[in-house]
Amino acid sequence: MQRVVDFFKDVSREMRKVSWPKRKELTNYTVTVLATVIFFALFFAVIDLGISELIRLIP
Repeated sequence: MQRVVDFFKDVSREMRKVSWPKRKELTNYTVTVLATVIFFALFFAVIDLGISELIRLIP
């Protein structure tokens, strides 16, 4: 049981050392991730539609 308590004490100590992002940085990171996900979703949707159309052309 003492090992578990020591583990959580160590975790707590290390979490205090973490450099957390400021609100503006977090907002910028979030927008960047969302824009990237949307871009790739649209990109792969277009590629998928193109491949589907090519397959339909094959008799």
